[in-house]
Amino acid sequence: MSEIETNLIYCGDNLEILAKFPEKSVDLIYADPPFFSNKQYEIIWGNGAEMKVYEDRWKGGINVYIEWMKERLWHCYRVLKDTGSMYLHCDWHANHRLRVAMDDIFNEKNFQNTIIWHYGLGAFQKDKGFPRKHDTILFYSKTRDFTFNKIREGVTPQMLAKYCHQDEKGRYMMSYGKKYYLKGGKPLDDVWDIPAIAATSGERTGYPTQKPEALLKRIIEASSNKGDIVLDPFCGCGTTLVVAHKLGRKWIGIDVSPIACNLMKDRLGKVGVSDVRIVGAPKTIDELKALEPFQFQNWVIDHISGVPADKKSADMGIDGYTSLERRPIQVKQREGVGRNTVDNFETAVRRVGQTTGYIIAFSFTKSAYEEAARVKQEGLEIILVRVDEIDKHF
Repeated sequence: MSEIETNLIYCGDNLEILAKFPEKSVDLIYADPPFFSNKQYEIIWGNGAEMKVYEDRWKGGINVYIEWMKERLWHCYRVLKDTGSMYLHCDWHANHRLRVAMDDIFNEKNFQNTIIWHYGLGAFQKDKGFPRKHDTILFYSKTRDFTFNKIREGVTPQMLAKYCHQDEKGRYMMSYGKKYYLKGGKPLDDVWDIPAIAATSGERTGYPTQKPEALLKRIIEASSNKGDIVLDPFCGCGTTLVVAHKLGRKWIGIDVSPIACNLMKDRLGKVGVSDVRIVGAPKTIDELKALEPFQFQNWVIDHISGVPADKKSADMGIDGYTSLERRPIQVKQREGVGRNTVDNFETAVRRVGQTTGYIIAFSFTKSAYEEAARVKQEGLEIILVRVDEIDKHF
């Protein structure tokens, strides 16, 4: 087994990144992938503005989604140590198909549990049928010889009353002349009542699919030991990494979203992890051009420390604002932005009562610069910023 670098974040497609990992190099994998929900997900920032972070829509339907997942699950199996385990988080949309895929890849003999996470809050209320208030977590081991630490619930007053004697070894009860010592509360089963993150919780980041730290704590404590390597290939806002760090584990996170990776880095910094390295974040013009349009827009707004526009402003052609003066920003992921774009943006800037705005793109036509020069004489400054010169302006 080759060594693998830990305590870092990879930004990019997890299929390409996992393919470069050495075999049998990680101890535990927790994966919280897209659920085949056919929804769009946004970060909700503190000011109420929304920024799209990923889209869980699949052209071609569930068969395309399952094949996409199977490629990644196979690599998860490959990089897992023989003593390792994987927890795959899903819900009713595709858990039946993912269970079959996991049986094929991990071998159905290595299936351990279907864990029911009963979260209680935030479920959709149906007119008919029962409200959905749980997710499914599929627990598989790599082999039959896997790491597992039994977790017990708290000791109840009834148990304390039953184990009413005590000596140097601890509390015990007597039965037919023999001592039976209290080992703890009842062993935890596969139905977990852990509340979802409340809207007022200090744990909340605004990331749309954030899971509570208590959920990850239970998984990491059960299926790894201190110093083990925990991998999350769909890392989102980094809950797995934060909890792994708190529990003394090494960690690796992967996410395709540059915004998510930066959010993870900030969050880890708050729990004392300094100098977090993000590997693969887009830097070159070609890499930025290859981003999904909403990812590129997110990258620009984040890179200049701006704030995303609310939906009303976005409908007017404003993608964000500078953080201090709240100057409007429009982002175009293309070359040769022309006069018509500048002309339309002028209207948007005036509509929000500003006299300065920025258009950020890869390049602009001569007519775009001419239009910007013309309106500057009228007291309206439209600043055209090329992506390769963005740091000169902000």
